[in-house]
Amino acid sequence: MMKNLDIAVLLDFYGDMLTDKQREVIDFYYNEDLSLSEIGEFEGITRQGVRDAIKRAEAQLFDMEKKLGFAERNRKINEALADILASTEVINEYNMNVSLSREVNDAVVSIKSVVDSLTE
Repeated sequence: MMKNLDIAVLLDFYGDMLTDKQREVIDFYYNEDLSLSEIGEFEGITRQGVRDAIKRAEAQLFDMEKKLGFAERNRKINEALADILASTEVINEYNMNVSLSREVNDAVVSIKSVVDSLTE
């Protein structure tokens, strides 16, 4: 089970900017769901050392997001794409029940295709 979705998302965006050790420790903790003790045994450091490494890595991830905002921008784009897709359904439903316009249908299909290509 994921301990913190926000950290996992930030790790996806900014993980390569961490040191190899920080990235490995935080990945074990959040993505592999290992305990501090398990990570410490695996890495050959104390439980407190693992905790400190995770806290430093988290702080760096949050700082990068604060400065760059990629994860938040991505969330907003995904929400907007979902809204666009929902609107195409309304337009398509109206078109099927009222006007039966081939041009409107083609436009709806085109919009859905673009949204699909952006969400892959």
